[in-house]
Amino acid sequence: MSDLFTPFKIGPVELRNRTIRSAAFEGMCPGNSPSQSLFDYHTAVARGGIGMTTVAYAAVCRSGLSFERQLWMREEIVPELRKLTDAIHSEGAKASIQLGHCGNMSHRKICGCTPFGASNGFNLYSPTFVHGMTRSEIKEVTVAYGNAVRLAIASGFDAVEIHAGHGYLISQFLSPYTNHRKDEYGGSLENRMRFMKECMKEVMEAAAGKVAVFVKINTRDGFKGGLEVDDCITVARELQKCGADALVLSGGFVSRAPMYVMRGEFPVYPIIHYMPLKQWWLKLGVLLGGKIVSPTVPFKRLYFLEDALKFRKALPDMPLVYVGGVTCRKDADKVIDSGFEMLQMGRAVLEDTDFVNKMKADETHCSRCEHSNFCIGRMYSLEMACHKTCKDITPFLIRSVQKTNRRNNRREKKLGYL
Repeated sequence: MSDLFTPFKIGPVELRNRTIRSAAFEGMCPGNSPSQSLFDYHTAVARGGIGMTTVAYAAVCRSGLSFERQLWMREEIVPELRKLTDAIHSEGAKASIQLGHCGNMSHRKICGCTPFGASNGFNLYSPTFVHGMTRSEIKEVTVAYGNAVRLAIASGFDAVEIHAGHGYLISQFLSPYTNHRKDEYGGSLENRMRFMKECMKEVMEAAAGKVAVFVKINTRDGFKGGLEVDDCITVARELQKCGADALVLSGGFVSRAPMYVMRGEFPVYPIIHYMPLKQWWLKLGVLLGGKIVSPTVPFKRLYFLEDALKFRKALPDMPLVYVGGVTCRKDADKVIDSGFEMLQMGRAVLEDTDFVNKMKADETHCSRCEHSNFCIGRMYSLEMACHKTCKDITPFLIRSVQKTNRRNNRREKKLGYL
């Protein structure tokens, strides 16, 4: 039996195996509340053999919302979240929830205020101007992290995942690309980590050993002028000092290098197809400039492994979770054999919620996901769904997915990734 399918204890929780459904945004929370589709999806993933499934991106307060169909942690949704965690537990899996704040990647009509971040600027993706956080806003948000953890505990979650990567708020403070402050929260990396440490203080006090605390971080920001590996290792060591139980090793900056996070082509046609007609001007912008602003980063299996291994060497005593391009049993075994305690998967368990059970039954099993990123394009307006199971897909979108897959195959063969 592979170590992949052995139990693992992290903090106060023991997983039945080393697999975790990553916090890939589902878009299944209209009105910022859990829906039946969110319940059905995570219950199916739990039934499919996963060790723990992670409910994606729950904003710690309203100002942290970046999408209309996103969770917002508040008392009134606790009963529905409790139903979800109970159902996950009944299938033998554990339940985690990702907690975060989007910072400058929002719009007033979604977050209820002028968006803010580490510094003043302009958010091209909304688009809107944003302002640097005041000290009172910093305090308000750090306290909100602790309150969100308490709500997660009340909702029956076994773990929380604090999002400190991908260019969201904590990441915006960490990165010199977005942090131009002149006070004690800017300048040196030590100063830029101050906001993260204040958030973690609130998180750890609220967790109080009742839930495992995971933190998602970047191995690098993925572009010139952002954090590089050595900087991110320094961040990781600081999080270990803060008391985090495990680190999830990801990478990229959604507002600057989105395809470094996800790999493959930017899904232009799915985005503009599902985007509301009233946003015709944004549709036109995506059509004309989407692939310029978000250039292709070729997909390859285990695409973060090279950088993640540097963290494994630098933090020998810290539990680490690998994420990025796990597509088959062979890849999963390689990750665990490389010294990572756990691994996360997103698109593989969206394409097939039984993926983990099938890997356990067949050492040669591989995901059928072709990484066209249709699911990501649909996610911006509706719930995330694989094109193979999406009932409202049109013939034009099917052809666009097929063309994307052919281009991906040619590109990956040329680079020797296949």
